[in-house]
Amino acid sequence: MKKIAIFYGSSTGNTKTVAHSIADKLTGCDVHLADISNAAAEHLTEFSCLIFGTSTWGYGDIQDDWESFLPKLKKADLNGKRVALFGLGDGESYPDTFVDGIADIYDAVLKCGAQVVGQVPTDGYNFSESRAVKDGVFVGLPLDEDNQSNLTNQRLEAWIGELKSCFS
Repeated sequence: MKKIAIFYGSSTGNTKTVAHSIADKLTGCDVHLADISNAAAEHLTEFSCLIFGTSTWGYGDIQDDWESFLPKLKKADLNGKRVALFGLGDGESYPDTFVDGIADIYDAVLKCGAQVVGQVPTDGYNFSESRAVKDGVFVGLPLDEDNQSNLTNQRLEAWIGELKSCFS
């Protein structure tokens, strides 16, 4: 069984709650859950599959703990690792920077040799622009707990179903 780690950064607790929900839904998997503020880049090498979660603040800023960790991430060797991303954002108040934070992590992990999995179609999301959209799809799972929290569980279930096949 592959070892999966979920590293998240959370300022208000929403991203932490989603990270725990993802861990709970990855039944039958060996899952490690960690706050990125307590992580070291060396921890990333212990796992074959990684899930990174962040929120986006203001006009496209990545969550503070991730901002501090990103320089360490950029130096990590992620060759052969599969990485999935999830991000929280507010599509109504910040429609032109929706979940931009995951784009910063996406760019970093690609440069480190990781294979990014878990892309999500843009259908059903209310936003006007996002750096997290590449080739017409989100690079990871976007969630809008402020305006579309009623869709979170359904979106998580579908995404995790896809991840299980990618991570096996």
